[in-house]
Amino acid sequence: MASGASDTIAPEPAAATPPRRPGRRRADTFERRLGIVLGVLSLPLFIGIWELTSRSGIVNIVLFPPPSVVAVAVLGWVQSGQFFLDLGASLYRVTVGFAIGAICGIVMGVLTGQFHLFSSFVSPLFHILRPIPPIAFVPIVILWFGLSEAGKLFLVVWGVFFTVWLATHIGVQKVDRGLIRAALMLGTPRRQMLQEVVLLGALPYIVVGLRTAVSISFYTLVAAELAGTFVGIVYRIEIAQQNLQTGQVMGGLAALGLISFVADRLFATVSERAVWWR
Repeated sequence: MASGASDTIAPEPAAATPPRRPGRRRADTFERRLGIVLGVLSLPLFIGIWELTSRSGIVNIVLFPPPSVVAVAVLGWVQSGQFFLDLGASLYRVTVGFAIGAICGIVMGVLTGQFHLFSSFVSPLFHILRPIPPIAFVPIVILWFGLSEAGKLFLVVWGVFFTVWLATHIGVQKVDRGLIRAALMLGTPRRQMLQEVVLLGALPYIVVGLRTAVSISFYTLVAAELAGTFVGIVYRIEIAQQNLQTGQVMGGLAALGLISFVADRLFATVSERAVWWR
């Protein structure tokens, strides 16, 4: 009589994942290293082509100065001490305007996303106002606020608010309604439910809106400082343009772009750590 072990059917071994071929691994490694090299070389190559083009006589060197002239202009700007005053004023406007616009946008986004009647009341107005660019408000802002900081902050807040509001509104509407009903059925207070279920569920969308708003705050800074000021990076660019100091104009644009890039990367790093589950 055969043993019981012989009657048992052995399970088939699971199919093993075929190992990646050495040739494919080498190709991936080469492509990754090539990407790093190209990323490192792109900026020096761009600056070199810019320098050669400006000094070749193809373009007017006064209107399109080479990077060496721009660097000298920026160095003089820094040595005079005015650069740090301009930088501080511009960062203040961006930071405060971003904070106010973001807080208001998140609050209104939660309210319009969660409460249908409130959304029906204010959303049509927001959708009409949202496409108006901040720079279109410059004339009326000068009439309303004069040359005070309030007008400049208003323009930055305007640009940030609608971006954050829309992202928050969509995020709240995407939250699983079953989770909300379950929380209410378990006796969770509505305020706690909004904080721990709705707001956390919408947080990935809010973070995307906030990151977009970081860049928008620097766009609206241009309109804000064109509204009338006596210090700021964009103000210095405008003064340099009036005096045909093209090197300082391009230096100011480079500084604005670099600051915006650093702010975006810092926000991305912080948000990836804070909202790790997205």
